[in-house]
Amino acid sequence: MKIVVVGGHSRNIGKTSVMAGLIRDMRLLDWTAVKITQYGHGICSQDGAPCDCAPEEHAFMLTEEKDPTGRADTCRFLAAGAKRSLWLRARQGQLAESLPFLERALAQDDWVMFESNSILNFIKPSLYLVVLDSHQTDFKPSALEFLDHADALVPIESRMDGSAWPAIGPLVFAGKPLFPVAARDYFSPDLCRFVREKLLTPQGNPRGEAENRSVQEKELPCQH
Repeated sequence: MKIVVVGGHSRNIGKTSVMAGLIRDMRLLDWTAVKITQYGHGICSQDGAPCDCAPEEHAFMLTEEKDPTGRADTCRFLAAGAKRSLWLRARQGQLAESLPFLERALAQDDWVMFESNSILNFIKPSLYLVVLDSHQTDFKPSALEFLDHADALVPIESRMDGSAWPAIGPLVFAGKPLFPVAARDYFSPDLCRFVREKLLTPQGNPRGEAENRSVQEKELPCQH
């Protein structure tokens, strides 16, 4: 199984759009997309929006989206070409309890893309991308915790001089590949090529040469 994790430093900065763009450009790989929302502490279990509800009846809920025409993030993944789209909602601090169920749900999948930071506490992905927007000064602890592990950064029309996050500073971003995208489409051909190289070539994935050759025979286009 190849796993890509798309995370970000804050909410509503374009993670879903970046992820949908990657799925669209590599849709022949039959991606399963997984969105993870941790609720409680002001985050709703129903839609991930800020709220005051704190349901106690379930530690987590895993659902599969079937409607590619809807407006939910999970619908957008299907519309982009994902084979399957799952939404895992877990109570804050209890994501670990849901993992056996998630593992069973993904047991037959070869290509999985997560929208999450916290999943990195439990898996080591093939690739980890971090979406950044300097207009949002919030920086989630989970994003900061794993920032050093990012394979590349995806700034959304952002300045990367560290001025947006003075407590972090610019040095933490130094040496990371940057693939800027515009807010109109959240798409970068260079990012697409980078991801393909890391996932599909022996240089980027030396343990999967035979698998890489079979996938490359599909001649995946990098198109928008």
